Amino acid sequence: MVRKFLYAVVVLIVLAFAAAFAYRFYGVQLMRQFMVPSGEATALPPPATGAYARADMWIARPDKPGNPALWTPAGYKPAADPQAAVFFVHPTSFLDTKTWNAPLDNADANNRAALFLRGQASAFNSTGAIWAPRYRQATFGAFLTSKASAQQALDFAYRDVLAAFDQFVTEAGDRPIILAGHSQGALHLSRLLVDRVAGTPLAKRVVAAYVVGWPVSVSADLPAMGLPACAAPDATGCILSWQSFSEPADPALIVDTFDATTGFTGKPRAGTPMVCTNPITGKPDDSAPASANLGTLIPDMSFQSAQLVTGRVPARCEGRGFLTIGREPPEFGQYVLPGNNYHVFDYSLFWANVRKDAERRLAAYRP
Repeated sequence: MVRKFLYAVVVLIVLAFAAAFAYRFYGVQLMRQFMVPSGEATALPPPATGAYARADMWIARPDKPGNPALWTPAGYKPAADPQAAVFFVHPTSFLDTKTWNAPLDNADANNRAALFLRGQASAFNSTGAIWAPRYRQATFGAFLTSKASAQQALDFAYRDVLAAFDQFVTEAGDRPIILAGHSQGALHLSRLLVDRVAGTPLAKRVVAAYVVGWPVSVSADLPAMGLPACAAPDATGCILSWQSFSEPADPALIVDTFDATTGFTGKPRAGTPMVCTNPITGKPDDSAPASANLGTLIPDMSFQSAQLVTGRVPARCEGRGFLTIGREPPEFGQYVLPGNNYHVFDYSLFWANVRKDAERRLAAYRP
């Protein structure tokens, strides 16, 4: 019996190594095979008029009990009287393959989104009151295919984000605005900058826009987004963006898709440099040693909490605009994507520096 048990353990170990090997070398192909819905996208009606005036349409907003964006690690507290208003669009938290868009009441997607707010939006709770909407996000597989249904799903999701933003502007009053998002949320935020900020009086109220975990072409996107890239650590009315990889980095999954698309200016994105802000220094195309990192959030096994550890992760903008974090970053487990892509941790790798960055830019902001 003991021998059979040991054989079983050996088999499980071999299978685990085989799975890890397959994921490392065939991860993109495997994800495309198993994560992309097979059916067509179902047309969704637009949000009802005034839908986002309801508290239940928000994961976080200032008057909502149990606001996950108010979480902080030990030694930090949210501002008692925040001076800015923050609009945060959460990343993809819907992994279903049966449908292209998440229902608003999907418990798994909502729980994951709340976790993302704890590790990402919380960086801004010392500067602003945070609004983060629920929206009928596109499923993860929409980013792994060129099917027409994928773009349709993203368009449906963006329509929700626009409606939420319009309500946010109404409720934020005349306070300075910080815009932030990650991944799918950053994609929607970049479109929102084109449609709601560029060329409008609202642009003068934007302290900064954190378009993180989504590529922004310097020549094909930025000129149409209404704000320049941040040129200095205390610059305001500008855009920050970065995408994190450990070394050796292989951003092929991003580059192949990005280079096949057209930017907001109507020009092709192929071969163009991307905005890369070093989140440690707040400077464009910069490098910084690990010693300058004020704090990385290292999550516990449940991802319900995290420990803030200083001086662990460096950052350097390289190549076309990817942020590399060295060869031996902290262990984040199974959520590192193929190509050594630390996409899920774009904010948490630099949580304390992002917090300081927002504080510094708000202090420098002048209406």
